[in-house]
Amino acid sequence: MNAMETLLAFLVNLEERKISYRLEHNRDDSIMALIAVPGERWEVEFFADGKIEVEVFGNSSGVRIATVDEVLSSLIK
Repeated sequence: MNAMETLLAFLVNLEERKISYRLEHNRDDSIMALIAVPGERWEVEFFADGKIEVEVFGNSSGVRIATVDEVLSSLIK
């Protein structure tokens, strides 16, 4: 799967779960999905080279680095 397909699959997954998101283009080589759920805020950045960076900001746990799979699996709860 290329970088664009990965981003689109992630967005479809969010939409299927009825989770709203906002897209931002802050770097020349990436698109960031900003997601807010109760108690957490996620920044998921998809890079043109296929790299994905995920940061999860929580009320009490601070910032943690996660994978896309971890973020998506936390939505199932």
